[in-house]
Amino acid sequence: MARTKIKDVLLSDKTDYKVNIKGWVRSFRNNQFIALNDGSCMGNLQVVINSEQLGEELLKNITSGAALNIDGTVVASQGKGQKVEVKADSVELYGACNPEEYPLQLKNRPSLEYLREIAHLRFRTNTFAAVFRVRHSLAYAIHKFFNDRGFVYLHTPIITASDAEGAGEMFKVTTLSLENPPKNEDGSINYSEDFFERAANLTVSGQLEAELGAMALGEVYTFGPTFRAENSNTTRHLAEFWMIEPEVAFNDINDNADLAEDLLKYIIKHALDNNREDLEFLAERLENEEKQKPQNERSEMGLIDKLEFVLNNQFERISYTEAIDILMQSKPFKKKQFQYEVKWGIDMQSEHERYLVEKHFKKPVVVTDYPKDIKAFYMRQNDDGKTVAAMDILAPGIGEIVGGSQREERLDRLQQRMQEMDIPTKEMYWYLDTRRFGTVPHAGFGLGFERMVQFVTGMTNIRDVIAFPRTPGNVEF
Repeated sequence: MARTKIKDVLLSDKTDYKVNIKGWVRSFRNNQFIALNDGSCMGNLQVVINSEQLGEELLKNITSGAALNIDGTVVASQGKGQKVEVKADSVELYGACNPEEYPLQLKNRPSLEYLREIAHLRFRTNTFAAVFRVRHSLAYAIHKFFNDRGFVYLHTPIITASDAEGAGEMFKVTTLSLENPPKNEDGSINYSEDFFERAANLTVSGQLEAELGAMALGEVYTFGPTFRAENSNTTRHLAEFWMIEPEVAFNDINDNADLAEDLLKYIIKHALDNNREDLEFLAERLENEEKQKPQNERSEMGLIDKLEFVLNNQFERISYTEAIDILMQSKPFKKKQFQYEVKWGIDMQSEHERYLVEKHFKKPVVVTDYPKDIKAFYMRQNDDGKTVAAMDILAPGIGEIVGGSQREERLDRLQQRMQEMDIPTKEMYWYLDTRRFGTVPHAGFGLGFERMVQFVTGMTNIRDVIAFPRTPGNVEF
């Protein structure tokens, strides 16, 4: 008999039919009732067994975490909490699970910090099963959003010789001996003997290559892993994370903001429509977590209310200058409660961004026209000579979730800016060619996928929304 997923059994009102189910034991009580889960949904299916028919050895091995193969009949449930249950005809043990060693016992309720140490097992908890079903759903929605709008999905390089951000915080890629690398006369490493015959690193962004695609295909997007060698041990940073980066020919900064807002709302709606059970569980988990905080630190909205609020309201749009003015008029600034200084020209910190979103506007905010001195070389310079056509979207709970800009399409202005910022124009000839041959206004942005998953699931630490987090000192699994 073909296997039936537990989700399909629970969703159907049909009874009195034979079924084969497979899964892992969540609990076993009274030597009669097995709660079985196969990962297809949040709910467990109750399986009723006749202990006298199974034998002592098999009964002893029906413990939390054990894997079973069960043939039986779906019947109307006699108990509360479920419409249907399975009356077992036969039970086969696939894999035993020693309760003395298995760390995920119901009575233990391990902390999120501990679960990060056993990330290979945390998928088996309700919380992480829900998070990763939602993560999958969001990834699917992103591809569908762009596909339905005629975008071309572009795979940009993981290994590159360029630094898109000009940040210099990159992981190097080499086949040279680390103990005794070849050297030039001046003592520097001789990369001509390396695999690529020059210095190479893991990408920090697919943006520059995506711009090349947009200059011919019109609308493209990337969705892939990116890497930052920043020594940041925070709840918002990872060394390896996923980015969605659309680039669109003929778009200006306002078109860019419209596209980003449409994307965020689309994928939130997709999750609400398709992952309601998981989100309701995560909302309850977050509510319990919030109760442990002081009253003034608690969120004013529950998780689902927050998502629906974002969905049903236009994002606020303000300039960077307006944002700084609001911060300087705020109570936290006047009472010196901000940890970081506030003045025109700063790169706003998370505390500033969250004040704007959570306290002042109480909804997502699009901030535009940042000082050029704190932004990348490729952003279009505004006529005031001080700012660039940059755009960040700030979200409740996490601050910046989208960063983008209208790109500088004017060759002379781009070359001038690259020289000011010591970006090697000779090595970047391929990027400058797009401005030499049929240049057009264009714009794009980057959406950090893990931050988006954080926002939708309500998880407070970014390490809990990626399967195996890569952070300073941690490359486990």
